[in-house]
Amino acid sequence: MSSSLFRKKSLDKITADAAAGISDSHSSGLKKVLGVKDLTFMGIAAVIGAGIFSTIGSAAYNGGPGIAILFVITAITCGFSALCYAEFASRIPISGSAYTYAYVSFGEVVAWIIGWALILEYAIGNIVVAISWSGYFNNLLEGFHIHLPGWLATNASNAQLGYEEAVKALAAGEAPETMTKHAKLGYDAIMNAPMIGSWKVILNIPAFFIVMLITWLAFIGIKESKRSTNIMVIFKLAVIVGIIIVGFFYVDTNNWTPFLPNGFGGVLAGVSAVFYAYIGFDAISTTAEECKDPQRDLPKGMMYSLLICTVLYILVALVLTGMVHYSELKVDDPLAYVFDKLNMNKIGYLISVSAVVATTSVLLVFQMGQPRIWMSMSRDGLLPKKFAQVHPKYQTPSFSTIVTGLLVGIPSLFISSGFMTDLTSIGTLFAFVLVCFGVLVLPKIAEGAGRKGFKLPYINGKFIIPAIVLLITFLFRSRINDAFINIGNEGSQEILFLIFMVIALVTAFYSFIRSYSFIPVAGALCCLYLMIEIPAISWLWFFGWMALGLIIYFFYGKNKSKLAQS
Repeated sequence: MSSSLFRKKSLDKITADAAAGISDSHSSGLKKVLGVKDLTFMGIAAVIGAGIFSTIGSAAYNGGPGIAILFVITAITCGFSALCYAEFASRIPISGSAYTYAYVSFGEVVAWIIGWALILEYAIGNIVVAISWSGYFNNLLEGFHIHLPGWLATNASNAQLGYEEAVKALAAGEAPETMTKHAKLGYDAIMNAPMIGSWKVILNIPAFFIVMLITWLAFIGIKESKRSTNIMVIFKLAVIVGIIIVGFFYVDTNNWTPFLPNGFGGVLAGVSAVFYAYIGFDAISTTAEECKDPQRDLPKGMMYSLLICTVLYILVALVLTGMVHYSELKVDDPLAYVFDKLNMNKIGYLISVSAVVATTSVLLVFQMGQPRIWMSMSRDGLLPKKFAQVHPKYQTPSFSTIVTGLLVGIPSLFISSGFMTDLTSIGTLFAFVLVCFGVLVLPKIAEGAGRKGFKLPYINGKFIIPAIVLLITFLFRSRINDAFINIGNEGSQEILFLIFMVIALVTAFYSFIRSYSFIPVAGALCCLYLMIEIPAISWLWFFGWMALGLIIYFFYGKNKSKLAQS
């Protein structure tokens, strides 16, 4: 039973098939049109989105100018993961991303779990981005004095919250025109929504519209998607570089003092917001079969995009906190806000346009990524054959692309983003952890084998990892002691912390015994720590999603698997 659950793909066979232009004994049928520049742009498209235009504000509000340090820390964490992705991409140059990597490293059931987690990451992540896009788009329309009815521009949950805010404001004697946009929109939606029986019809039409438009673009071809992505990235990079250059002329260095107004704890309070700004660079690994030279180009594309985005994030954080005091930045559109405050409204409007473009490019990359995960799972027999169908004309995974569009578009009509950001982060971090640990169990390559592509540098972690874990144990000794003493009364968050410490200590032990490489172990432990900082309620939803996935696997995928037939 267990051997069938953990049956693995042969790395040698995958490599041989890839060299022959075949993927798992199937002609891929996908166009090989992506080079290093395209992959780098795709990575930038996925990373620079809602994060730099919105969540950076709340992170700066908590951490002050020191938020720039957190961008460095998070970039290092993502960098460890990116290096591990690059190692896999170089050795397994086919579609599937972390799903395929787990199939080779840990076996089938773990591969299914990670594939199911990636579906969560891409689908829910894009629902959040689509809702964010809708907000930016509505702001742009208002700039042209076009006002969508409230019941066509939001969802019922947000409308109700806005309505309650508006009622309180009106009761306090506030004039309607001075209320927040959120309150105005919610009040308009609740008061004017048409009724079907007892249900108020409140739908986020712009979010649905952009998902359908992006799905169509992803459906008609990788070349068209590549062109569109490159254009959008060039535009938003030009705007962001312009913001940095212009903004530095208005920086007041007094705003950088104190650099850590709330201490390092305040900086760490922005971990979730900052990490969410980075997720997505792994999506380019799903396009391996559309790369001209995946073993060389994928690793370069990942690292270049991560490096460029990190530099831009740090500079934007410094400009933002230099132009205005950090305490003013808890707003939805911090970049536009600081320029509007300095009466540079035209720049603020250009930023709003760029925000729409940025979130559109994120949607496009993610809508391209998920169908290719499903295509890989279908080829392996874990999903019905239909999901592997490649369009004869457009040479894209057509059926999977349509299903992805519906899976993202329909919920975006009704759902509030809320805790979905945390769910997206859990799915992403879970994938990162397995990819990092997966590198440790990859077969060794003989010296002089003439290996092509990227090779992960080996840094002996025999003493470094145990030393770091012992230091962490010492620094958190009070928290560990309190958690053990009060374990019967502790909340879920502290139990997660204790589980992390157990995993860290076990990993340190094996690192000492087996001289594990430092980079993948450090990446896995960093990602695990970020995971335990996510609220426990999101973990419950995550486990529920995983349980549903395992039911599907045991009733369908386990018996239909290609490896079960061989």
